[in-house]
Amino acid sequence: MRLRNVPGSRETIADSEFVTHNEESYKGHWKDIFQNDNPIHIEIGMGKGTFIMEMARTYPNINFIGIEKYSSVLVRALEKREEEPELKNLTFIRMDAEYIENVFDEEEVSEIYLNFSDPWPKDRNAKRRLTSSRFLGRYTHILKKDGHITFKTDNVDLFEFSVDTANECGWKIDCITRDLHNSEYNKGNIMTEYEKKFSGLGHKINMMKIHQ
Repeated sequence: MRLRNVPGSRETIADSEFVTHNEESYKGHWKDIFQNDNPIHIEIGMGKGTFIMEMARTYPNINFIGIEKYSSVLVRALEKREEEPELKNLTFIRMDAEYIENVFDEEEVSEIYLNFSDPWPKDRNAKRRLTSSRFLGRYTHILKKDGHITFKTDNVDLFEFSVDTANECGWKIDCITRDLHNSEYNKGNIMTEYEKKFSGLGHKINMMKIHQ
């Protein structure tokens, strides 16, 4: 479904004021986009934007950047974003997370959210997982020293892989649960579209928060 083409999506994105274009030119200067020095939180693979838009509403003193690779998905987020032009603390980028170090400077990001990322289940594709050692290395460069990554998924295999990888790479686990909605960590939890869908089907939601 993520790869289904939406006619005109690229043109819509290119013309949108809610998408930051030429994003690499803002490396180290994201405060120029938001016109303040508030912390920057990013969601990688934001999908249709439900989570990050709610975060922006809830935390007006934090700047949020939603990153999505697929134009056909990002354009759906834009449809929602256009209904709330007053959210000045939110912008979108269409890009592949592989190039994240080209877009953010060292210690420029305070928090990274990885929500229901593609599990890439075949072993040969493990390095493409957003919680692989390769990606954790990239996050190390852009996160502040006291920055965190929050990861949620209903995929048990991906979660166990992610926990093991975080440990192997020397990340510290601040909190972890394999049943988020029935845990102490659910207070204040903002759900994504996939989270609502999968929890509604009876799936348990795994979550961990880690830091360097």
